[in-house]
Amino acid sequence: MTTRRQFIKDMGLAAAGLSLGSTGSLFAHPLSSKEHQEARKDKVKIAYIGIGNRGEQDIEEFAKTGLVDVVALCDVDLDGKQCQKVLNMYPKAKRFRNFREMFEKYSSQFDAVCAAVPDHMHFPVAMMALDYGKHIYLEKPMCRTFHEGELMIANAKKHPNVVTQVGNQGHSEANYFQFKAWKDAGIIKDVTAVTAHMNSPRRWHNYDANIITYPGAQPIPQNMDWDTWLGACQYHTFSDKYHQGNWRCWYDFGMGALGDWGAHILDTIHEFLNLGLPYEVTMKYAKGHNDYFYPFSSTILFRFGARDGMPPCDITWYDGIDNLPPLPANYGANTQTANVPSTNQGDPKPMKLNPGKIIYTPTLTFKGGSHGSTLSMLPSAKADEVKQHLPEVPKSPSNHYVNFLHAIQGTEKTRSPFEINGVLSEVFCLGVIAQRLNTQLFFDPRTKQFTNNDFANSLLAGMPPRKGWEDFYKI
Repeated sequence: MTTRRQFIKDMGLAAAGLSLGSTGSLFAHPLSSKEHQEARKDKVKIAYIGIGNRGEQDIEEFAKTGLVDVVALCDVDLDGKQCQKVLNMYPKAKRFRNFREMFEKYSSQFDAVCAAVPDHMHFPVAMMALDYGKHIYLEKPMCRTFHEGELMIANAKKHPNVVTQVGNQGHSEANYFQFKAWKDAGIIKDVTAVTAHMNSPRRWHNYDANIITYPGAQPIPQNMDWDTWLGACQYHTFSDKYHQGNWRCWYDFGMGALGDWGAHILDTIHEFLNLGLPYEVTMKYAKGHNDYFYPFSSTILFRFGARDGMPPCDITWYDGIDNLPPLPANYGANTQTANVPSTNQGDPKPMKLNPGKIIYTPTLTFKGGSHGSTLSMLPSAKADEVKQHLPEVPKSPSNHYVNFLHAIQGTEKTRSPFEINGVLSEVFCLGVIAQRLNTQLFFDPRTKQFTNNDFANSLLAGMPPRKGWEDFYKI
């Protein structure tokens, strides 16, 4: 059993046996052609947790696959206007306000769940799904604290027959296959630096950075299960400053711009360059820093050591509308971002610089957008030479939703399972700690402890869970 107390006392021991380089098997053995056809005939019985806003979009994408039967709908705010469209789509589905009640009373009726809930609820929903043996498609970021990430990875390995997929959907689109093909062919090699940027307006940009307390109490919407919405977090009175996507603004509930967009910008870089965990995370610039919500602008440096014959690599993250990164002289036109779903989170509008990344090597520089957007090489004599020898890039056999369902049916493997995406999410958790403390931190990837800041080490686990939620933190 791994507990929060043990985690803080000795992260190295708590993580023993959780080698991040090993993958394990989350999937069935390869099937014959006949078995493939038979598997695809069986629809996956699915339950949805969080059915408004982003959840509604996920539900519509799953509906397009033709591979699911919807048997249950769960949302703490079923009476909210954001839930009505999905409720009307599936009037016969069993309805719940409490996901724990849904698992306890109705788990025999479904095979999988899709969870599109606030970041602080990703952990308990995922842990319960794993313990009940239910496949789970979980929106990103996977976790909100480093400790949660460790436990989720460990629990997924404990349940190797449960399929997991984190919802950074670009990991099943063109950039994923291009990056892998170019890396395997040696086109992308010896990456020494990456600039990642998301400079669009965020909801908290109009908040008061001189805040000295949490928002005042407001009446809880009628029939809303506010206690379940809070989950394991310490009690807060209801405020619309938390509801309807506003939770992303607050350290207690969300992961800010880094957790929201980093998963779509840095996913292929992190996986295919085998970056693992950084040895340094430094807050280089903060505007509007306070104890409650995310800064208006952040520049965060992540430093990764040499590994697998690849050189050390620095990733510098920029967010904030006034905090654009330096661009190469030959950068060219603004990079467009492909296949970005609209949300109610404050959609990025065309700006001086759209969300994306710049990748630096000794001989080539690449630029790209977010999500599924492919990379291009910045103009140079070396780029002209390399373009004549580019490898063929395979097309994606399935989008992220179909990939998840086919993995359940045993015909594919998920591209963003917990043991892959979890480490990237842990990187973001380390970045958030640097944001919160507004300082330079040194981290030992072997012991999984900060070596220069005890307060930072306490934030690896965060606050203890509220009474009644302790068992989610036990394996």
